[in-house]
Amino acid sequence: MASASSSLTVATFNVNSIKSRIGLVHEWLQKTHVDILALQELKTEENKFPFAVFEELGFSCAVFGQKTYNGVAICSRLPFEEIKAGFGDPHLDEQKRLLYARIGNIHLINVYAPHGDYRGEPKYRYKLNFFQSLSDYLADNFSPHDPVCLVGDLNVAPTDLDVWDAEALKDSIGTMPEEREAFQKLLDWGLYDTFRFRYPELKKFSWWDYQQGAVWKDQGMRIDHILVTAPLLDQIEEIAIDTWPRRRRKPTPSDHAPVILTLKTATFLERRS
Repeated sequence: MASASSSLTVATFNVNSIKSRIGLVHEWLQKTHVDILALQELKTEENKFPFAVFEELGFSCAVFGQKTYNGVAICSRLPFEEIKAGFGDPHLDEQKRLLYARIGNIHLINVYAPHGDYRGEPKYRYKLNFFQSLSDYLADNFSPHDPVCLVGDLNVAPTDLDVWDAEALKDSIGTMPEEREAFQKLLDWGLYDTFRFRYPELKKFSWWDYQQGAVWKDQGMRIDHILVTAPLLDQIEEIAIDTWPRRRRKPTPSDHAPVILTLKTATFLERRS
């Protein structure tokens, strides 16, 4: 069993195609200790997921995949107690965007929210409907008193502090008031933005466009998040955005960087060697 002084690291990473990024992910995991890794935008079906690469590194993986688009996975060095793919609604689950796992006492929810579109477009409405479904999913299945950790690419920059230029990006995709209200509804239910809780004024991003050297100019947005309920809040040791995988020329990077949460204690979890 893990000792009382041990920590637990939970990371979220939109890989923008696991097939294209597996070399990068493998290299990153060799230099960065992660206990639980949530992946988004796999762009592959489960039977083509590179399970063997993760198994070599000591992970077991649960996958809810989709060809060409979407897809989420949870890879863990710790045993899965329970796994549920999707919302349980055939219409919502046509797009593979949500995967739940209970690992020890933690309820981990991996989410890849829709990118959306300009106001009034079908993808704009789909995104807002998705967030409403996510809020309903939380309310129907969990309590704010449960140790819930919701992670993933939520495709929303919650405040102007989370974008490189608030004026230039005002009312654009990811910053629209309606999107921010949908994100806030998750917090109102009982989740806390761990990055903003730890760093109230720090301006740091998790996504940069591939175009015009945006990552080198640090012209990005913070749209990848780790949200937790109150029982986990006082266990936060650190929360960081690791830009090393994004600032690669080779292997070709994702347009996102991983976000890593370190919790102070993992006494309720059993590690695999």
